[in-house]
Amino acid sequence: MFLAWFDVFLRLKKPQEVMVSSAHGINFSTTENQRMIAEMVQTFAARHIKPHMMEWDESQEFPVQVFKELGKMGLMGVLVPETYGGSGFGYLEYVTAIRELARVDGSIGLSMAAHNSLCTGHILQFGSEEQKQRWLPKLATAEWIGAWGLTEPNTGSDAMRMMTVGRQEGDDWIINGAKCWITHGKSGDVAVVMVRTGELLDSHGMTAFVIEKGHPGFSSGRKENKLGMRASETTELLFHECRVHKSQILGQVGEGFIQAMKVLDGGRISIAALSLGIARGALDASIQYADERKQFGKSIREFQGIAFKLADMATELEAAELLTLQAAWLKNEHRPMTRESAMAKYYASEVAVRASTEAIQIFGGYGYTKDFPVEKFYRDSKLCTIGEGTSEIQKLVIARQILKS
Repeated sequence: MFLAWFDVFLRLKKPQEVMVSSAHGINFSTTENQRMIAEMVQTFAARHIKPHMMEWDESQEFPVQVFKELGKMGLMGVLVPETYGGSGFGYLEYVTAIRELARVDGSIGLSMAAHNSLCTGHILQFGSEEQKQRWLPKLATAEWIGAWGLTEPNTGSDAMRMMTVGRQEGDDWIINGAKCWITHGKSGDVAVVMVRTGELLDSHGMTAFVIEKGHPGFSSGRKENKLGMRASETTELLFHECRVHKSQILGQVGEGFIQAMKVLDGGRISIAALSLGIARGALDASIQYADERKQFGKSIREFQGIAFKLADMATELEAAELLTLQAAWLKNEHRPMTRESAMAKYYASEVAVRASTEAIQIFGGYGYTKDFPVEKFYRDSKLCTIGEGTSEIQKLVIARQILKS
């Protein structure tokens, strides 16, 4: 199977070969790369994810082997240059892969996105050449699974009050504290962790460390029992007198918070793509059900009340996709996109919730059961309005951007 996926990637063009803009701005036409990646992911998801997704959801199993296979397909290092064992693609291909995974199972899309944009992406963006050579080849192939730690029990959006602290002793830093809501906190092989190394509320008082699993003083804690995204593992990270060498610092001491905010700009595109997949899955299921379900002697699609719901879902999904592609294009072009990524994340996540809610309404009583897929889309969608910055935080980011003098 690996050879078949590898053959697909050999036929894909690298980003510099793909025309994604025109004289008038962004060209939203689907590229050959995007089509091929979409087909590849759809085939894989139908064979290896869909048959097991409810089993994983019920048991909250994190299916590590699925991610090993995604690594062989090049999807766990989509943005990583080939020099470091990655696929060397851009954000348009990345958005496509996440969307198609989430169209079947949001949990798998979420974990793939967190691995790529947070842990791997942070090292790619801010690591030294030695650090990239050390960690990226293992992450890009999914030999190692990555985690990323910013949030704490009492500091979510208010990250500058973090209480995980490091004190310097010679060439080492001693870390104490805890992180929570960490994707792959237990199964991850390496984590990028933000630690306060300076004064409280100082944006230059935090530092990013890379810490490998099994390092003395570093362990995982409680696993969360979640409403949705249940096959994407979420746990605590615990640090007790964890001694880390200065060579494990990304960038310079004090740059961690600034780095994290830049990483989250790209991460918001990931959540927007995740939301697109969930919304698309809910719409697909609703259209199929509206065709098959008969009431009063005809398909329910013929009733205006149902047809209008489908029209609203499709329109909002199209708008969300355009916002997401705009942000992805700006990211590819290395242009400022804080406002655009926040807009895409905010709008797409809310669309995913509305689409999955309407899907349950279309399915009626059947939509409330686990025998049909829309109840899972409904549960999974809500995380998109919370993770990597709530909808309210996105509004703050957008407002600050548009109100700049």
